[in-house]
Order: sequence, then structure tokens, then C-alpha cells
Amino acid sequence: MSLGAGSGDLPATGGGGNGAVPVGELSRPSVVAAATAAVAMTSQQRLRLNPNKDHKPDSYDDLQLDFSPAIFSSLERYLPPSMLGVSRDDKVKFMREILLKYLPHGERNRAQRHREYRQKIISNYQPLHRDIYSMHPSAFFVPTFLKAINDNTEESFRNIMSEPSPGVFTFEMFQPQFCKLLLSEVEHFEEWVNEVRFRIMRPNTMNKYGAVLDDFGLETMLDKLMEGFVRPISKVFFPEVGGSTLDSHHGFVVEYGKDRDVDLGEYCLSNSFDTATLENNVVHPCTFCDFHDLSNVQILVEDR
Repeated sequence: MSLGAGSGDLPATGGGGNGAVPVGELSRPSVVAAATAAVAMTSQQRLRLNPNKDHKPDSYDDLQLDFSPAIFSSLERYLPPSMLGVSRDDKVKFMREILLKYLPHGERNRAQRHREYRQKIISNYQPLHRDIYSMHPSAFFVPTFLKAINDNTEESFRNIMSEPSPGVFTFEMFQPQFCKLLLSEVEHFEEWVNEVRFRIMRPNTMNKYGAVLDDFGLETMLDKLMEGFVRPISKVFFPEVGGSTLDSHHGFVVEYGKDRDVDLGEYCLSNSFDTATLENNVVHPCTFCDFHDLSNVQILVEDR
């Protein structure tokens, strides 16, 4: 199924500027010609059924958008050939119209409220470790993981992985120092929340303790993590569930302990943090606690 930027409606030539064409004018040659041109343009501007994998999309990180910049970069691969050469602003306008058309009004309102909520936090919260807000691969990832990503083959990925159960892969990914800085940043954010008595949204309905990383400024870094370091792996191992087209994430940290959340399901029942991103029913958690050596932090990729 292909999505068009327009619905093929006749252009507004009367009716008080509300887009409606009076019945008496439908037979006018100019209206017929305009309608024909509109239909032709619509057919030319339909999205591709499959992404153009050879096209390198623009970055939209510097723009204030209704949707995640990663969604625009991903959607750009589906643009018709006639749109790939236009300016970035024109592409944004074209894609935004499509997204707004197919997103329910109630969902748009919810998304707008969430953007305002995030902006209020980011405008007032002062980060403790600014370095982790931008992607620094050599500082974030262990060398074996970086080599596998750079080689970008199934063999290179399997060389660093264990598969304890079919479709479940574990491997070392993050540097211990990065994990410590991330936890320190989260603790600093929680302290700020308590000091200013700001009510924050928790990661999900099951947890009363924890924070959504995207909400206090880490969204762009996590977008880079997903695009450059998660998607290459999911593309190889989970193609049937959209592994090659991941375009959104939900990054969060949940705190567990005796006086915190205690239900971890299959995870460790001690003071621990579980950071995870969820895209297209593929979960990528990184779990570590006081009983685990931080030098062996692992990512679990599970196909659910």
C-alpha cells in the first residue's frame, strides 16, 4: 500500500477559500485542467513501497519538529525519486503533511503535550555529564563491539555474540565508564526532580521509580545509538519484524530495590537499573547491578 501526500481533492477555487468547489464550476476547463494536474502530481508523489537503501537521508536533528528527527530520516528513504533532490525544508513539509494526515488528532494532541513537557524539563535541568548527550563511539562502546559494527557482517556480529536461546543474543557493548556516567546522570536528574518538586512521567505503568532518558535531553544520542549501532544488528537478525527500518525508540532507566520497584520478572532481584529501548517489538535491555561486574555489561536482543 502506498501513501500519497495528497488525496486527489480538487484545488480550492472558490467556496470562501475553504477548499470546496461550487458544483456550477466543476465543468469549467480551468478546473478540469487543475484537477487533472493534481491527480498526476499525486501519482508522482506517492511513497515508495520499499525503502531506497542506497539513498543517504538528510539529518533533521537541528530542527524543531512535530515528530522525532529519526522518523523523518527513515521516511526520506521512501520518498519518490522526484522528491529526493528538493531542499530539506521542502522534504520536511512533504513528509510532515503525510505524517499529520495519518496520525489521529488525539494522538497529535498527546504528542504536542509531551513535547511541551520535555521542553520544560530541558529548559530548566542542568546536565551533570554533558559528554554523554552526544554520541562518542570510542568512549561508549567496547572495542570488540565497534569492530563488529565497522565490519558490518553477520559473521562479525556472531563472533561477539552468544545465543543462549534461539533468537536471543547477548554480547558486550558498553564501556564500564559510560555505564557509570549514565547512572550518575540519572541520579543527578532524580535529585533535581526532588529539589524542584517536578512531577515526571515514569517509564511505564509498572514502575514508580525510574526516568525516561529521552525526556531530559538524551533523545538525540539515543537516535544515533539506534541508527548506527542497533539497526545494523537488527537488520541482520530480525528482518521479518522491521529490523532494517527501526525509526523510534523508548529509552529509560528503572530503579529496583527494597524501597523501590521489586518486580523484575526474569531479571536480577537486587538493586539494579534496567535501561532499554523498545522498537517494533524488539527489546534491547542492558541490565547491571551491584552483584555484576560492570566490565561485563551486556545487551540482550530478544525477538518477541
